[in-house]
Amino acid sequence: MRLKRLHIRYYPPGIFLDYEKGGQLRTKSIDLLNLTPETDVNELVSDIRAAEPLISSSCVEQLKALICKLQEKVSQKDDRKFYLFRALQAHILPLTNVAFNKSGSSFITGSYDRTCKIWDTASGEELHTLEGHRNVVYAIAFNNPYGDKVATGSFDKTCKLWSAETGKCFYTFRGHTAEIVCLAFNPQSTLVATGSMDTLAKLWDVESGKEMSTLALNSSIPNTNRCVMQPSLIRSCVDVRNVPWVGGRGEETERLEGHFAEIISLSFNTTGDRLVTGSFDHTAILWDVSTGSKVHVLTGHRGEISCVQFNWDCSLIVTASLDKTCKVWAADGGQCLATLLGHNDEVLDVCFNYTGQLIATASADGTSRVFSAETFQCLWQLEGHKGEISKVCFNPQGSRVLTASVDKTARVWCVNTGVCLQELEGHSDEIFSCAFNYEGDTIITGSKDNTCRIWH
Repeated sequence: MRLKRLHIRYYPPGIFLDYEKGGQLRTKSIDLLNLTPETDVNELVSDIRAAEPLISSSCVEQLKALICKLQEKVSQKDDRKFYLFRALQAHILPLTNVAFNKSGSSFITGSYDRTCKIWDTASGEELHTLEGHRNVVYAIAFNNPYGDKVATGSFDKTCKLWSAETGKCFYTFRGHTAEIVCLAFNPQSTLVATGSMDTLAKLWDVESGKEMSTLALNSSIPNTNRCVMQPSLIRSCVDVRNVPWVGGRGEETERLEGHFAEIISLSFNTTGDRLVTGSFDHTAILWDVSTGSKVHVLTGHRGEISCVQFNWDCSLIVTASLDKTCKVWAADGGQCLATLLGHNDEVLDVCFNYTGQLIATASADGTSRVFSAETFQCLWQLEGHKGEISKVCFNPQGSRVLTASVDKTARVWCVNTGVCLQELEGHSDEIFSCAFNYEGDTIITGSKDNTCRIWH
């Protein structure tokens, strides 16, 4: 093996190593998730050299320079105020979701008007309208970090793969028998995972358009033990509270075959070798991507799962549930490490910050909470919204939390104090989706008023 190049990753902090092996160029990363301005650079470089044989004495000074550059980025003060940059009448019917590409140069919107649109962030210009679905376009995603493809999942039971540059449809993935409500690219952008109300998750090959595997096979479960959600009941946030879970405890042994109720959330880990799915059946399942086999069934929630996510280093999984709690699980062993308590209504969303050290929750009780992912203690309760919060996310720096609410506002909160720093007002209906771009200097909000707003 021969090192070719070192380069930097700001969020989360890390160093990429491009190296040659067997005539092929490959890349690996060194995560520096605990890097602070006070970190001793010489000591850190010594630790890296001891663990990574690619780092020779000839590149030590370059490595030190990159780490110092990362420290400067980490130490930057974040006192930004956001102002409305553009309000876009994006669709003729309500939006369903919004998402940035990695650089934040463009974003996508999905809608009940059966289309997805690609927008230029700086100009607000509509770049492409992705047409072809026969029902609501609900789940949307860029293949970040590349950003050259878009996947759309629809209530028409199909997923489509598009060119982000030309708007051309590469493939239509057919196979689900009910609405597709969640999807994700793996980090390598070689697979798309789709989750459906038909209780199944599927993996699709980006290059060929072929189905690679079906997860959660459970054909032995009778239809009477499966709740079917009609599209009219799916709001901008999949509102599982409107749908009773009717499976009984008697099916516990059959549960081991896979989910037997709708899958509404899924997430790849950072390395792309594991996928976690969350279901109305109160469980999450961890899958081996290469084989399609089940690794662990995460049981313990007493209500429908609303969201699942991995932390950056792939060691933890967090699940949110309508039982008013979140749970943190060990990805390796599948055991529940902690139950995050405090909300007095359903938890609708949950996320890790980029380094995986913090967890933020969003609840129908109108509050968000920030927890330590190490001690599982609640650090801050974010109070101020006048209605349920359907979406929560951290900025890449981990210094801010962004929440979206049915009270028609989004709020920016300080992670270190729990104080609301800013209220983003202007939408005339509930905000169901919000996101930071990669630099954390732009916010997008999507509302049921058919508009999205760009904030700088």
